[in-house]
Amino acid sequence: MKVHIIGGGNLGVSVALGIAKFSQNHKVTVTRRNTASIQYLTELGITVSSDNKQNIQEADVIILTIKPYQVDTVLAEILPVISGKTIASAVSGLSLEMLQSKTNNEYPVVRIMPNIAAQFGESATCISFPEKDREQALPIVNLFQDLGTAPVIDEKLMDAATVLGACGTAYALRYIRASMQAGIEIGFDSQTALAIAAQTAKGAAKMLLEEKVHPEQLIDRVTTPQGCTIVGLNEMEHNGFSSSLIKGIKTSLKQIKGLLK
Repeated sequence: MKVHIIGGGNLGVSVALGIAKFSQNHKVTVTRRNTASIQYLTELGITVSSDNKQNIQEADVIILTIKPYQVDTVLAEILPVISGKTIASAVSGLSLEMLQSKTNNEYPVVRIMPNIAAQFGESATCISFPEKDREQALPIVNLFQDLGTAPVIDEKLMDAATVLGACGTAYALRYIRASMQAGIEIGFDSQTALAIAAQTAKGAAKMLLEEKVHPEQLIDRVTTPQGCTIVGLNEMEHNGFSSSLIKGIKTSLKQIKGLLK
């Protein structure tokens, strides 16, 4: 496929890098107003441009990785020069119904929510689309499966998927940062503490994905009666570890639902 990504910020660049590294036989164009910071992408065969319309006529799919307030401006710019293109939106809060309305119901539309781990082939990209656009959407599902996992979900869950899968990257990193800080406090240098914390989180996630069990089943393997693990877990829970995470996720979801109102 020929993939045209409008919005060369962190997410757009991550998707472009992921396609270049982990998916075969695709041509990618990335646009951004100021391209100086992303010129290095050309070394991977990615076309970089400040013109949203460059190569767009040849594109099979146009991916929007822009801010909600930019949607109307970008669509007004590109719609007069395209036809028959599939438009895939990674715009937070922009429903399929809203996207169809903004494009006059003339284009196949897909809603995607990748995260910045796409550049490492480890994104959890949730995807939804109208049933009438299934044929055009399936190649996009296949594309994002190359960049990690790409479950197709009900569109009513897409805002929640944004919080859990995209915002969730920051939540997981904050846990790793806190673990690193604790590691320094108990005697490690910062680099060693970070290496241990990050690999431990990666290993825990790997076990869950491979064994497909509830986290508590794996926690039970680590905890022993009167052991150091259980007292640490209990202390975290007494201080609101789980409840604060849940509240943060729900607060992020409220923010998304208000973005385009």
